[in-house]
Amino acid sequence: MTNLAIAANGLRKSYGDKVVLDGVDLAVPEGTIFSLLGPNGAGKTTTVQILSTLIPADGGTVQVAGHDLAREPDDVRGAIGVTGQYSAVDKLLTGEENLLLMADLKHLPRKDGKRKAAELLDRFDLADAARKPASTYSGGMRRRLDLAMTLVGDPRLIFLDEPTTGLDPRSRRSMWRTVRELVARGVTIFLTTQYLDEADELADHIALLDNGRLIAEGTADELKRLVPGGHIRLTFTGTPPLDAARRLVGTGIADPEALTLRVPSDGGVRSIRELLTLLDDHAIDIADMSVHTPDLDDVFLTLTGRQKEPTP
Repeated sequence: MTNLAIAANGLRKSYGDKVVLDGVDLAVPEGTIFSLLGPNGAGKTTTVQILSTLIPADGGTVQVAGHDLAREPDDVRGAIGVTGQYSAVDKLLTGEENLLLMADLKHLPRKDGKRKAAELLDRFDLADAARKPASTYSGGMRRRLDLAMTLVGDPRLIFLDEPTTGLDPRSRRSMWRTVRELVARGVTIFLTTQYLDEADELADHIALLDNGRLIAEGTADELKRLVPGGHIRLTFTGTPPLDAARRLVGTGIADPEALTLRVPSDGGVRSIRELLTLLDDHAIDIADMSVHTPDLDDVFLTLTGRQKEPTP
């Protein structure tokens, strides 16, 4: 059985009469990337604050890194790292000094702190800038330093809140590569992001939170199949096979000029196999085929009933 980095059951939180979390269940396997999505006010930040011991829950049971959140908060803190949306880097200090400060806060011996700082500066491609003030770093460099500071204590579970906000495309890809490398080393990532393509690119499992409740969860492909708009696009070598396929399938939109037929489909393996078998049984050859599914933006809009908030 897969070990869970996070196991939450019936998580609840209210502020006065406002219910922020209304019975949320989470199961995050170790060594995976789990992404929590939702509109502003859905309860994402509250969930992260509870799981990282910053605020208490009103109800429910939670295990984080094998420790009971309510009874063993210090053990939970020792096993996790948190990289918030806003950088914790002290711009007046150098990159090396920021890491050594974090090592002191983690109570590492001075020798071990220096070794750890050097290792992380090298791993995050910051060694050449180690003794320059962080105020001279680019946005991408500060974000890498921020994550490196989180890793000083070798956390088994890292909460990443909007890790690439404000970064240029190249820096975003660099951060994605770093996240994948961490997971390859066995670290678990709990990711919140407003970039739906980021969740699509990185997450092994995605949960969609709205009004304090989980309304959908699964892999990116599973979520995309929940909303209409998916189809299989078949291309034929001529008009006769196109017409024959349209009569046989009995549905879809034909384009005689492009010699294509769009057949509604959830994009799943079973539906694709059934369609191809049907065509093959009637000796109808196709020249090309492509599968089109809605993206996560479509899922977000359809399931929450609202547009995604603009990314800062």
